[in-house]
Amino acid sequence: MRKLFLSVSIFLFIPASYCFQNNYDKSFYGGLFYLSEFIASDQFAELRKNHNDPELVDLIYRKAYDFYDGDISEALLALTFACLPFNRIRTRFLFGSELMIPLPSPPESVFKTKVKNLPKNIFFNSPETEFSDKDKLAHFFGNAFLRYNFGFFNLSKFMGIFVETVEEGLFIEGGYSNLDIITNHLGELFAESVKENNSLLPSSVLNVYQLFYFRMRQ
Repeated sequence: MRKLFLSVSIFLFIPASYCFQNNYDKSFYGGLFYLSEFIASDQFAELRKNHNDPELVDLIYRKAYDFYDGDISEALLALTFACLPFNRIRTRFLFGSELMIPLPSPPESVFKTKVKNLPKNIFFNSPETEFSDKDKLAHFFGNAFLRYNFGFFNLSKFMGIFVETVEEGLFIEGGYSNLDIITNHLGELFAESVKENNSLLPSSVLNVYQLFYFRMRQ
């Protein structure tokens, strides 16, 4: 998942959380903070009691879609970072040293609660662990953003595979994951599908994973 952000964050040069604000303008950071606070809110905690995780993903997406007045591109970009379960990347640097790279993120208190509340059982066989598949949401929305905007030369597929491979050698906590690649493809599918039907919700595409899973096991 750190992979995704290498591909998207090349467009973002403002350090992570210092520019937090409460008025939520229609900028990238306005959407990031708005969505992060929604996921960290008591309202979202209540919604978790009556909705499964794919439904919660849909609710988060609709929040972003409405916030940006139906601008799907802006919504997908903000969702990529709002769904990040980490706010910095630890990388290998010169002579075996480490470098910590901050990512766009809300204040630490909001970030921690957001991570706790993030949907994690987004696939039918998501691991029964505390973290489970929380990291897959940023893959999904990040690749959807790339495909939605740059699909004419398939940048999303290239970056998804390229950064996934680079992660093994560059990121200390990274590793190649077939499920990450599948999630990237699902994000691409969502981007293409939502161009045809802007009322489509992410769960409709995330559920396609089950078909991928059983096809791969044949």
